[in-house]
Amino acid sequence: MKIFTILAKHRPAILRRWVDSIVETYPPETAQFLRSKRDQYHNPVGHTILAETENLFQHLLEGLDRAKVTPFLDRIIRVRAIQDFTPSQALYFVFALKYIIREEIGQEIDSEALEQELVDLEASIDMMALMAFEVYMACREKVYELKAKEVQQNAYLLLRRAEILVEKPGPGRQDNDANRRG
Repeated sequence: MKIFTILAKHRPAILRRWVDSIVETYPPETAQFLRSKRDQYHNPVGHTILAETENLFQHLLEGLDRAKVTPFLDRIIRVRAIQDFTPSQALYFVFALKYIIREEIGQEIDSEALEQELVDLEASIDMMALMAFEVYMACREKVYELKAKEVQQNAYLLLRRAEILVEKPGPGRQDNDANRRG
C-alpha cells in the first residue's frame, strides 16, 4: 500500500505528536518530567511510552498481529490502568493516532487519491483500540481482585483482633485455649 510509504516518510513527526498526545494527558508538571527525561531508569514511564509507541507504529505498518501487538499495548496501558484516568482517557491515545495521521499526511492522501487506503489504515487502528480495551479491562480486573483480597484480609484481621472471629481447632491443630489453661 502506498500509504505505508508516506507514513514511513512522516514517521518521526507522527511519533513525536503521538507521544506528545499521551504525555499531555498527565498533569503539567508530570508531563514536563515525562518529556524531559527518556532514560529507562530515571523515567521508566516516559521511556515506556516512547518505546512502545514506536513498536506499535511499526506493527501498524507491517500489519497488526494480536500476539505481537498486545504486549506493547499492555506496557502502556498497565501504567494508565492504575492511574487516575477514566477508561476513555486511558485509551484515547490509540484513537489520537488517527487524527495525527490525518493532519500529518492528509494533503498527500488527497493528492495521491489514497482515501480507501486511509480507511483501511483507520480500520486497523480501530482494531488496535479494541485490543487496547481488552488489555485495559484485564488490568482493571486484576486491580479490583487485589483490592477485594486486601479488604477481605483486613476484615479478617480486624475480626480476629477483636476476638469476634475465633478459629476452630481442626485436625492437626491444637486448641490454644485448652493449651493456655492446661
